[in-house]
This record gives sequence, structure tokens and C-alpha cells, in this order.
Amino acid sequence: MKFAFLIWSNLRRKKLRTALTFLSIAVAFVLFGFLSAIRHALTGGVSLEGADRLVVRHKVSIIQLLPVSYQQRMLQIPGVAAAAHLTWFGGTYQDPKNLFMQAPVVPEEFLDMYPEILLPAEAKKAWLATRTGAIVGRKSAERYGWKIGDRVPIQTSIWAKSDGSYTWEFDIVGIFDGKNQNTDTTPLYFRYDYFDESRQEMVRGLVGWYSIRVKDPAQAAGVARRVDQEFQNSPAETKTEPEGAFVQGFVNQIGNITLITAAILAAVFFTILIVTGNTMAQAVRERTGELGVLKAVGFASSQVLLLVLAESCLLAVLGGLSGLGLARLLTAGGDPTGGRLPLFHFPTRDLLAGVGLSVGLGVVTGIFPALQAMRLRVADALRRM
Repeated sequence: MKFAFLIWSNLRRKKLRTALTFLSIAVAFVLFGFLSAIRHALTGGVSLEGADRLVVRHKVSIIQLLPVSYQQRMLQIPGVAAAAHLTWFGGTYQDPKNLFMQAPVVPEEFLDMYPEILLPAEAKKAWLATRTGAIVGRKSAERYGWKIGDRVPIQTSIWAKSDGSYTWEFDIVGIFDGKNQNTDTTPLYFRYDYFDESRQEMVRGLVGWYSIRVKDPAQAAGVARRVDQEFQNSPAETKTEPEGAFVQGFVNQIGNITLITAAILAAVFFTILIVTGNTMAQAVRERTGELGVLKAVGFASSQVLLLVLAESCLLAVLGGLSGLGLARLLTAGGDPTGGRLPLFHFPTRDLLAGVGLSVGLGVVTGIFPALQAMRLRVADALRRM
């Protein structure tokens, strides 16, 4: 720490160059934060959902339906503790752009399967008593200005009612919150019995997929295998997978988000690596004579190396922390799309990874100029003054 003033003075020597390099690093880490938030919003379910839950879907595709009668058969399979079904409704509110998740469910089974959904007791009671009742997440309620008692029309192009209409109306009886930050509070859930009786007869008795809870997460693979064997060679064979993998199936329709974000960040940081490395190399060349003087007055080669390396790391860390802090601040407001990215936030895990990345950037960009300074001969350095 006794050389901190010397390191800081070197950074201030060329203020404009240092400022531009600092801003370049900060912008790169702001982009890192935003891309991390987007990736988390689209793929967070892969690692965040409960490890004790599995999803059973049609073997061919997630858009193929399964019989509702499968539920009782699943409950008889060893290792299965509970089962609940959901169906993708695919509706919009007022404008086709207002697309968010809606699903018909059996209230008691659904709330038991997803304890992370926090619904007041009076709202649950009202939901059980209201055939057209629905509960909605806090984010969607705030986005659309819904309140308890509102009657909400949802337009869908998938499910026609028995009268041929594609407009369904639901009574909002409850607004739910999430137990933690990773709980999606954008969906709307309504009663399956109302849905099944109101839709056209040809598709009654069918559901989209099942969520099952296993008694022992360590035996999840065995349970999944037994479930699929139970329905093997049936008209609707199944594929049982971890809940996160099921969520990832929807995301993969967009593309490989992890690969896309990694490619963008690699390009950005490669550019920043060149910029910062050039800054440090230029700074060392300009101070060749001064470095020779330091060695002449008794500084060891290792001390000179550490001085240059510390200067590079300080610049990278200051820029990185500023960018990460700004990214955390800008993403703290939540989903900027108004509901399409319900889990949008900058994860703490990625924030810590960003700090490590800024240190690594400082080391990589500073190591070669530092080695050059360390190997500098006093006579050669003084001759260049």
C-alpha cells in the first residue's frame, strides 16, 4: 500500500487516455450485466426450479396433449408423491403484444405442487368458490392495473369455447406473490373444471403436461424411467424430464441463449483486452526512463513488475466495478419489456463472476508490459531519457 500514491499518479499522467480506457471497461461490464440478466430471465429455470419436481410431457412434442386420466396412474407409480397438470392457454389481453402465461389448473393440487406461490387464505377460499375465478401474479396485476373483483377478457387463438368464441372471461379473485426473487409472478391461473366444461367437446379430458413431485430427489432418474415405462406403447407416450429442462425447451425455440450471450461477451471483452493492453504498453514505453531510475535507486525487478501490474489491475477493477454497479442499478427496476422477461435481474453469482473477470482483465492486460518493465536494463533505460 505504500506505493499506492505512485500507482495513482501514473494513472493520472495521461488523464484523457485513462478516462477513455476506464469508460470502455465500464461500458463492457454494463453490457455484461445486462446480458447476464437477459440470460438469467430466459434460462434461469434450468438451475432455479425445485430439484424434487419433474415434468411429464408428450414424447413427440410439448404441444401434443395428454389424457387427464394419466394423473391417477402416475400417483400409483413408486416414488411419486404428488401430481398436478397444467395446460398452455396462449392468450393475450387487449393487444396481441400482451402475451403472458395463462394456464388452467386444479387449485388445491396446483398450490400444493408450487409452494413458492404465496396466495392469501381468503383468496384461495374465493378461488375455490368461484367457478370463473382466476389468480394472477403481482407483476401482471400491476402491469395491467388489475385488482380483485375485476372481470378480465383473455383472447386466445388455441382454445375455442363450445359456442365457437375465442374470448374467455375470468374473475380476478386473488393476486399472488413469490416466495423469492426467482418466482415468476406474471402468470394467470384459472380453474380447469371451468375450462374443460366450456371448451369444445373434441378436446375435453386432455391436458398439456404434468408436474410430479418425487419422494426422494436422489431417485428422480428412476422415477422418470418408471413413469415413461408406464405409458410406453400407449397412444400418448410420455417423456419425463427435470423441470428446468422443460423450461429450457421453450427457451430453445428462440435459440441457444447461453451460446449467443457468450459469443457477444467474448467479442466485447476481446476488444477491451486489446484496448486496455495497448494503453498499458504505451504507458510503460513512455516511462522507460523513469522505470530505469527506479531500478537505479534500489527497486527490485519484482517490485517494478508489481507496480505496473497493480496499475493495470487498478484501472480494470475500477472500470469493472463501476460498470457492474451501474448494471446492478439499471436492472434493479425489473423487466424492461413489461412482462416478457419475468425473472429479469442481475444475479449475485454473475456479479461476483464479473468482479473476478475485472481482476483477470487487469492481470492479462498488464502482465506483458509488466514483464517488459521487469526485464528492462538500467543502462538501456537511462539511455532513452
